[in-house]
Amino acid sequence: MSSRHVLFLIASTREPGHVGNTEWLARQAAASLPPDTTQTWVHLARAGVPEFIDQRHTVGSYPMPEDGSVMRGLLDQTLACTDLVFVAPVYWFSFPATLKAYLDHWSAWLRVPGLEFKAQMSQKRLWLITTNGDRTKAQPMIDSTAMCAKFLDMQMAGVLWG
Repeated sequence: MSSRHVLFLIASTREPGHVGNTEWLARQAAASLPPDTTQTWVHLARAGVPEFIDQRHTVGSYPMPEDGSVMRGLLDQTLACTDLVFVAPVYWFSFPATLKAYLDHWSAWLRVPGLEFKAQMSQKRLWLITTNGDRTKAQPMIDSTAMCAKFLDMQMAGVLWG
């Protein structure tokens, strides 16, 4: 079994069965990974990511997501990977809402007692795959991805823009 595990988070909101340019590009890139690399693909729009409720200023901490819940599954997949890939088309110069909702839950995971989310994430590489006809329109999302990596001390491993 490979020690490399790549988690692809597809942020597109296209209808099921319709592969957009960004997912197509990601699948082409993934095809060149070594054959023993574990790949996990998650369509965030179909995962049912719940709305994030910010409790930082009241409760201050968050419980571990419940076993069997959508967010526990995403947390476990996030922590299990060595490489995290945002597969995100540019929506209004930024992340699609599906990816933003997932990222909002990082605020909770950072505050789960004993989880040490930031320390665990610092051992991972973060990638972005995106498409847009004009790179300047993609730049805010590219910058946001780099800032996420920097905040969690992750290696910003690269951007594939098409």
